[in-house]
Amino acid sequence: MSGPSESRNRGVQPLHEILEELGLSNADLVSASTEQLTHKQVQKARKGRQITENIQRKIAAALNAATGADRKYQPADLFDY
Repeated sequence: MSGPSESRNRGVQPLHEILEELGLSNADLVSASTEQLTHKQVQKARKGRQITENIQRKIAAALNAATGADRKYQPADLFDY
């Protein structure tokens, strides 16, 4: 029997691989964020728990702030759902 929580689990997201490649931690994103972003939200996003579009945008903005790179990440680059 599949419960509601199973349908929200989307598997490890591209965000996880990007953070690993860049050597960034969840704490780095939380620190770089200018909005309210928690460690728990970032962890859920990395593990594939479905999160709202608003949190996806916050994570993308925090990643862009943390990297300061020319490449600007969009939520579609970080999540496959």
